[in-house]
Amino acid sequence: MVQNKGHKTTKTSSNVSVTSTPTTLRKRSTARISPIAFLIFLVIVGIIVAISTPQVIRISRVGLTVLDSVLTLIALYILIALKMANQWEKAVILRFGKFRGLYGPGLFWIIPFVDSVADWIDRRMMVTPFRAEKTLTKDTVPVDVDAVLFWMVWDAEKAALEVGDFRQAIAWAAQTALRDIIGQMELADILVGRAKIDEALQKLIDERTTPWGVSVQSVEIRDVVIPVDLEDAMSRQAQAERERQARVILGESEKQIAASFAEASKVYQNNPVALHLRAMNMLFEGLKERGALVIVPSSAVETMNLGGLMGLTAVADQAGSSETKQA
Repeated sequence: MVQNKGHKTTKTSSNVSVTSTPTTLRKRSTARISPIAFLIFLVIVGIIVAISTPQVIRISRVGLTVLDSVLTLIALYILIALKMANQWEKAVILRFGKFRGLYGPGLFWIIPFVDSVADWIDRRMMVTPFRAEKTLTKDTVPVDVDAVLFWMVWDAEKAALEVGDFRQAIAWAAQTALRDIIGQMELADILVGRAKIDEALQKLIDERTTPWGVSVQSVEIRDVVIPVDLEDAMSRQAQAERERQARVILGESEKQIAASFAEASKVYQNNPVALHLRAMNMLFEGLKERGALVIVPSSAVETMNLGGLMGLTAVADQAGSSETKQA
């Protein structure tokens, strides 16, 4: 158990952490004193001190004692009976232990020792963080999930009378609902379907808290933590999947290229001149770069009749050079 800033954190056997407010702080808040009542109390006490001086008022000692007693009782009554609720609050008033009504916001009076303020209900939007630690998914993978619950009290009477501590009850209801949802889903669905989990959690928690006068506005999953070993394995799996997809794409490309070559072969099959021109164009493309070297297999030379063409070119070059020398 860790104590921190007036709050305590406990862990149950199911590895669920809970943050709750101590009961003493809640009881202390129900007996708070209004600043207006305290100011009036100080003014009356000042008046009592002032009139207690014999030079201020001419009255007998008995009369002065009675006057001081009456003013003291009035000051104490105002201090205890005058209450003030903030704009966002409702005060739950009990009379002789029975529900009397909801008071506030603003100033209101209660009867001391007859009426009591059972609770001050905050009707603003509240935020409750909660988490489930090492919860098994449907495919038996332990995960840690952090979430945030946004809720507000829509019926202060039910929130005060139907449940002992609705704040702690909401936190426990949210955590148990989160564990139930995780146990029904596989890890892959949890990682990619956070919006679906948020919607399911909101519906489930709202069904549990509606009888308490509490409405759940939204639930948001903040983080999903998986074991490190499993994270490394999933990373390797994703890398292998990407490599597989790359090989599949490469194979499809090879099939398309082979199909294109098959169509081209049908064109060149009955047109050898076109085939020879294509071969010569390929050689030209390879030789047009200065210093380039192209190695042509002998079978290709014979097929394209390049030997004869090259021989004729060489004879023409020799004849041209001899004519130049004679001239």
